[in-house]
Amino acid sequence: MTLINKLKNPDAKFDLYFLAYDSPGALSPGKHWTDREGIIELTHNHGTENDPDYKVVTGNAEPHRGFGHVCISVDNIQAACARLEEAGYRFQKKLADGRMRHIAFALDPDGYWVELISFNDVESTTDIKETNVNTYRMNHTMIRVKDQVKSLAFYTDVMGMTLKRTAENPGAKFNLYFLGYGPAPSAGGSGTADVEGLLELTWNYGTESDPDFKYHNGNDQPQGFGHICVSVDDLDAACQRWEELGVQWKKRLTDGRMKNIAFILDPDGYWIEILQNEGLKKRAEW
Repeated sequence: MTLINKLKNPDAKFDLYFLAYDSPGALSPGKHWTDREGIIELTHNHGTENDPDYKVVTGNAEPHRGFGHVCISVDNIQAACARLEEAGYRFQKKLADGRMRHIAFALDPDGYWVELISFNDVESTTDIKETNVNTYRMNHTMIRVKDQVKSLAFYTDVMGMTLKRTAENPGAKFNLYFLGYGPAPSAGGSGTADVEGLLELTWNYGTESDPDFKYHNGNDQPQGFGHICVSVDDLDAACQRWEELGVQWKKRLTDGRMKNIAFILDPDGYWIEILQNEGLKKRAEW
């Protein structure tokens, strides 16, 4: 990835780093950072790097499960995994582990899971030893949800997303739902691996019937995952629409000092940042 923007906040003692795939072979090279679909934002709180006891909650261990992973889709998954392994990075799951031989999970320096999938046919690349990082995509972010009906209604009806793909796994008692903006993939198309900026919802059967069940949103202590972000065509109009729909706000535009961002809470309490797409309409000097 390429560092495409950095926002320093010395008074609050944290910095933000925005990364994306930005080569000519990427999906949206050269665009403003708010005008892209595949972005990872890293938040660094000053001083944590000098604290030997500091660690983040990755969202994949009890009792703080919630956020699952980000996903990178690659041209050649065998070569991509070999490249990471040769560089000394650890894996939560290698390609050869378990039954799913077409996906892997690498671990970043904080222990966050990074899923690796292929946007090419896996069998066709088995004997090819090279991978081109300039073609990679920041494919999706996965969060676990308690009630799939409520969450799907929220992300489609309230947030305006489209359900792109559903993967049902009754044997393992979970379903996956992939959502994003724009039309659903056409029949016989390439599916969802060749795009960016999707949201994956993981629903484990039965959680919706347990009144005491809830996921960790990453922002309550202990912290880890922060939020997803949606950029909009007109920030004031979008927030007015959500106000009329009765969303639960974490922060309205008028709250606090930062008047150019808002935060909505989804049915599980995950934060959704809302900001202006500066490629469509100028508002802030980011």
